[in-house]
Amino acid sequence: MANTINESAIKKLKLLFTVVDRPKAEFYLDFISQYEVNCQMVVNGLGTANSDFIDMLGLNLHKAVLISVVREDKVDTIMNKLEEKFVTIKNGKGVAFAVPLSSVIGVNLYQFLSNNRLKRGEQQ
Repeated sequence: MANTINESAIKKLKLLFTVVDRPKAEFYLDFISQYEVNCQMVVNGLGTANSDFIDMLGLNLHKAVLISVVREDKVDTIMNKLEEKFVTIKNGKGVAFAVPLSSVIGVNLYQFLSNNRLKRGEQQ
């Protein structure tokens, strides 16, 4: 008997935090959404380096913190692809890390966040 994967099985979720320069926030939001991410939020941040030093180097002190709800099975792929983008995109450097999301209340909310909703007429 062949192994079958239950697509509707419970998948753990993580919060992915991505810190990038504000002008690159939209690019990274679009990039991350390609990996079945239905819920993202952006919070403005401010770097901690001395502003005179930043001005001298011409760096951007204004940051965007992207918070994305991601299925655990997608995190490694997204992190690897983000690492590639941080290296290859001009002025696209950033930092990313993920933490477990321990609980979600409500089946519909969980299904939305995990992109695991049943299509109309399907049964579990």
